[in-house]
Amino acid sequence: MKYLSYILFLACFLFVGKESNSQSKKPNIIIFLVDDMGWQDCSLPFWDKVTEQNRRFHTPNMERLASQGIKLTNAYANAVCTPTRVSIMTGMNEARHMVTNWTNVIKDEPTDYPDSVLNPAAWNYNGLSPLKGTPKTIVANTLPQLLKENGYRTIHCGKAHFAPYGTPASEPLNIGFDVNIGGSSAGHPGSYLGEKKYRSSETDTLRDVRGLDFYAEKKVFLTEALTMEAIFQVKRTVARKQPFFLYMSHYAVHLPFEKDKRFYQKYIDAGLTENEAKYAALVEGMDKSLGDIMDYLKKAKLDKNTYILFLSDNGGLSLAPPRSAAAQTQNLPLKQGKGSLYEGGIRVPMIVAGPGIQKASISSQYLSVDDMLPTVLAMAGIKKYEVQQVVDGENMLPYYKHKNKVNDNKILIWHYPNNWTNLDLHGISWMSAIRQGDWKLIYFHKTGELELYNLKEDISENNELSKQFPEKRKAMAALLTQELKNRKAKMPSLKSSGLPIPWPDEIK
Repeated sequence: MKYLSYILFLACFLFVGKESNSQSKKPNIIIFLVDDMGWQDCSLPFWDKVTEQNRRFHTPNMERLASQGIKLTNAYANAVCTPTRVSIMTGMNEARHMVTNWTNVIKDEPTDYPDSVLNPAAWNYNGLSPLKGTPKTIVANTLPQLLKENGYRTIHCGKAHFAPYGTPASEPLNIGFDVNIGGSSAGHPGSYLGEKKYRSSETDTLRDVRGLDFYAEKKVFLTEALTMEAIFQVKRTVARKQPFFLYMSHYAVHLPFEKDKRFYQKYIDAGLTENEAKYAALVEGMDKSLGDIMDYLKKAKLDKNTYILFLSDNGGLSLAPPRSAAAQTQNLPLKQGKGSLYEGGIRVPMIVAGPGIQKASISSQYLSVDDMLPTVLAMAGIKKYEVQQVVDGENMLPYYKHKNKVNDNKILIWHYPNNWTNLDLHGISWMSAIRQGDWKLIYFHKTGELELYNLKEDISENNELSKQFPEKRKAMAALLTQELKNRKAKMPSLKSSGLPIPWPDEIK
């Protein structure tokens, strides 16, 4: 009897131990988000060939991550930053959450430039909110909140830009993060330089990066400071035997383009201009951050139980002349860049690695930032969750794990009823678009034009196909209209009459 009692005790102990161990082995999850990084701004090619643009950059850790996971060659964000960030946090498409432009640092102040033809749609210029009470916000449950409720310690590091100062979501702690490192309402840092205290001036209180005085005193470059503090917070979480969610949201490679002395000179020696060298050094500094985090995970033996999702928040900035201080990327072979719904503005580099994902694999399945919330929750093993918003995205984890799995019926839409710049350029601002399969339709709000492209045959969007395929144009316009109406999207209005512009299917 004593022997039997011992066996039963041991069996119960092992059972409890196994359950406890399984709880402690929830996968860790890192979203590594880069700001304004174009599809070609790296040495890892996302096209079917290496280009001269790829050869300009040095990103060995992106290459390393791709060797450990899957490279997504048809990944999409929104045309500018805040809409992407709100979609990641909520799983909502921008036409539904209507935070369709970047938010200001000041509450109740839209960021649209004036236009002679159109008024912007009634958009949520006060951004995301965790609770009701602030006008012009989208109220939603967020990804970090859901992960926190399921045992994760949630860490925000870097750029937030979810909402203006004076609203709840200007502080990431209010939307479910346990830790906030340097996140605020600012869309870019005052400075990357520690010697400037990460401010544009001594009186800069709107775009200063706060809480990093220790690193500023040591004159640590901002990208490095954020990385060091993020790893410190991850170590604290691991010591608690708690799974972590790290939202590593770099300010890099957004302007101001300042000299990262660790990498700058090598690009000057390679023949780049001063501004090009500054930009390339920012990119390499971001890549080193990725490598430092991956090195820590391996050393701590966490690498096999951690998902890393790498992506950019929109296409590369390409409005200004190619060799000017304002633009160091041209996104070729993609058309245009940030602020546009042509491919250069929305197609972004993306890599995913982690448990069950085949190493050195490539997928052509198209997907968007709307898919991030349900996918990350699936990675965390959270099958049932309740949110107050409609989630437009879908779980893409099966596509990550099976590189040949493809859904050509998936629908992606974009909606940008705003004016991002004071430059009146065709293809920048004032657009809606849809992709299904290889086909893409763009609706230009100001001119009332529809453009149809086959992306498989024409990634550069040089061959407009409306005349050759009028029935496809009509069908895609009807589908775009249906999807916009389903999401209760708001349209711009004509200044001449005050009336909303026509829906895409009303264009003759």
